[in-house]
Amino acid sequence: MTQELQIGGTRLIISSIGPASSVQDGGRFGAQRFGLTPSGAMDRLALAAANCLAGNTLLAPAIEIGPYGAAFKARGGAVRVALAGAPRSAEIGGRMVAPATSATIADGETLKLGMAQGGAFSYLAIEGGFRGEPMFGSFSVNARVGLGSPFPRPLQAGDELGVAAASAAPERRIDLPAATTGPIRVALGPQNDEFGDDAIDLFLDSEWKISATSDRMGYRLEGPVIKHLHGHNIVSDGTVNGSIQVPGNGQPIVLMSDRGTSGGYPKIATVISADFGRFAQVPAGTAFRFKAISMEEAQAEARKFAELLRTLPDRLGSIESFDLNIEALQDANVAGVAVSAVDARTWQVPADVLTRE
Repeated sequence: MTQELQIGGTRLIISSIGPASSVQDGGRFGAQRFGLTPSGAMDRLALAAANCLAGNTLLAPAIEIGPYGAAFKARGGAVRVALAGAPRSAEIGGRMVAPATSATIADGETLKLGMAQGGAFSYLAIEGGFRGEPMFGSFSVNARVGLGSPFPRPLQAGDELGVAAASAAPERRIDLPAATTGPIRVALGPQNDEFGDDAIDLFLDSEWKISATSDRMGYRLEGPVIKHLHGHNIVSDGTVNGSIQVPGNGQPIVLMSDRGTSGGYPKIATVISADFGRFAQVPAGTAFRFKAISMEEAQAEARKFAELLRTLPDRLGSIESFDLNIEALQDANVAGVAVSAVDARTWQVPADVLTRE
């Protein structure tokens, strides 16, 4: 985080929040060999965009908000926030907040967020971050193992986050690239040889939907049954975000941010890292397809994604405030030539104008 937390009583109080909402950052790395999962934000680009707007380091901790609405109240001082990710309505004290901008919640005011529209997760970054102690180098919450800070569990109404008071800097906006559309790209393997050509073709040619029973550990897919060639058990080996395991029932599971570090089901393919956040944002019940690309193409997309993250600060701009001069506005003709409904001379077109060449 770029701004040191100020000592004082500035707090962000959670008035209401839905399930699947927790503190997440860039992830917890360096201990997967001990079975410690990385966790971290489901959509790293959205996390980075929110932090960039808030003036924080790109992968600093933020509040990952699930599909349902939420409300946050500032106490003890003003709090600057920024929201990115799944589109949703946002208002502060009845004033609408534009997307891809920062905004300040005055002391006593409430930020109200609506349901996610066309996505699953949004990220609320707070200027200067919030107080807490990283666990194994990260604030990211993994509720299953009781890790995370400032609460090692999903957030709930009544929680209070100690935060930095808002600075006097102008509000910011960010110009994000158009969202990528089309199939979710995958690299086949590492155990695609455990499936016949027909099974791989079925996997790639079918429509899939994410089950409502999915969570941050894994997205269960609903679609055709994918059959194994040699059974569904293999010697357990390492997994990564986006590994697509096929268990005994033939219904694939895509491993997500809270995945286990190893698994014993064959992995037919892996969602490429550049598409992982886009895949995480697919709402449950929405149809989508997969597309296989080469390892070289996947690596090229990973480099493009890394470059996009690196250059996010270059996409920032300031939102300058201005004072509206009402007297000048009243004296100005902002509508063009004025007409009177009771004076035909102001709006009728002379006959010679109509016939003039």
